[in-house]
Amino acid sequence: MFTDQEEKFIKYWERNRLTYKKSFKEFVKGFSRGLAISVGIILILVSGWYTRANMEANSKLSTVVFTIALLGIGVFMAWLSQNYKWEQNEQQYLELMAKKRRIELKKQEIKSEEDIIN
Repeated sequence: MFTDQEEKFIKYWERNRLTYKKSFKEFVKGFSRGLAISVGIILILVSGWYTRANMEANSKLSTVVFTIALLGIGVFMAWLSQNYKWEQNEQQYLELMAKKRRIELKKQEIKSEEDIIN
């Protein structure tokens, strides 16, 4: 049978599965992860950790293009994170529903066997 947590998840996901992909809250969570990566890139460039990359960035890189690229990383990470989380939840939901169907089929088989015996 199902645990309380699994039952709660099934009810939650049945209500929210269509709106989850469009959730602004999930987008913001992913965007913050993307911006954290962008901050890491900025720190590497500012610290001079990789001298050759720093020289290339200073000589050829436009600040506007660099800023757009960092924002692009943030948006991509937000989209990727949101879709990945949705896929994980959908997979868990489908597995639980398959388990539920198996349990119901076993109950039906047991009931039909009892009817045959009686």
